[in-house]
Amino acid sequence: MRFPGMLKASAVLTLTATLAACGGGAPEAPATDAASGPHELDGATHDELVELAVEEGTVTVYSFTSRIASVEAEFEAAYPGIDLIGHDISSSEQITRLLAEAQAGTPSADVAYISDAPVVITELVAGGILQNYVPQRVAETVPEEYREPLLANRLSTKILMYNEDAHPDGTPVENLWQLTEEEWNGRVVMVDPGVRGDYLDLVTEIVRRSDAMAEAHLDLFGSEVVLDDGVENAGQQFIKDLYANGLVLVDDTDNVNAAVGATGQDDPPVGFTSYSDRRDNEEEGWALQASLETAPSPGITFPAYIGMVNGSGSPAASRLVADFLMGDDSETGGAAFDPFYVPGDYPVRTDMTAPEGAVSLEELSAWDIDPEETAQIRDDVSDFLLTL
Repeated sequence: MRFPGMLKASAVLTLTATLAACGGGAPEAPATDAASGPHELDGATHDELVELAVEEGTVTVYSFTSRIASVEAEFEAAYPGIDLIGHDISSSEQITRLLAEAQAGTPSADVAYISDAPVVITELVAGGILQNYVPQRVAETVPEEYREPLLANRLSTKILMYNEDAHPDGTPVENLWQLTEEEWNGRVVMVDPGVRGDYLDLVTEIVRRSDAMAEAHLDLFGSEVVLDDGVENAGQQFIKDLYANGLVLVDDTDNVNAAVGATGQDDPPVGFTSYSDRRDNEEEGWALQASLETAPSPGITFPAYIGMVNGSGSPAASRLVADFLMGDDSETGGAAFDPFYVPGDYPVRTDMTAPEGAVSLEELSAWDIDPEETAQIRDDVSDFLLTL
């Protein structure tokens, strides 16, 4: 294969020293601190990167998705002289590790494939721990909001899903407020927002969209939301009522998928999970389906970021990984993008077509998070959850 051009966040940890690159056996290629400008390899040609990367020999990737295993196999087939070491690590754990490793001056990863944008931007990028790299060949086909402050290769989701085997006529939940009613007591499943940042972002977005939640309450019940003591808005009231209605919190997305999607259930729960996990329906015996008709929104979309770790020992190979994760120049992204070319994942490149069977972002009607605005209230939402 040949590529053309071939949880709640803690306080920001301040780097006590500028992290210098260590090139290993590669030709000298010193990194530049994120605060002072781009890395000198950002303008290198593909052939130059390959030559340097082969001398580096390995590249370590922290990935928030298990699909890194497929990426690893395809990358090593395309670049047989480079060993990609992929680690499937949640974004929350990645953030913890990257902060600790940066503080110690011993970065273990070269690339972070990561979500949880509000914390990534305000802590890892602002702290100089992750740097941006945009391959020139994709610069014109990726909208600016997905090129900065870090490059994204796709939008991922956390949305309400149901069991289409039990509900062949469509979603049983037309309004999120239904989840606070007795019918759904103990029958809504979600990963604990205190464990996974993506789910805290989901809850935060519900609070941020309180006006829409208030309107949805009026539409369903015919009355305005009555706020309990200590509750500031309709979004918080929904979250409080949902928790009080027996919300089932688990520690892993697969547990949500199995609980919601397992076939043969007479009265299955619904749950918030990744739309793209429908790709595993046949293999796992699930019947997951997106709750597309749920007002005011079924959930959120958010960017899957590719960050260069400052102080990386494999800066050239890191840039090849970033280029690879964007897919080849075909309209499907080719073998490199194949793990992500599924309904429920949304390529950000404007020259790529949607996967067969995928609903458009407009049809999905999920809220696209604003990382900066989310970051402003995220900790307050986390504190609110602790009171429930």
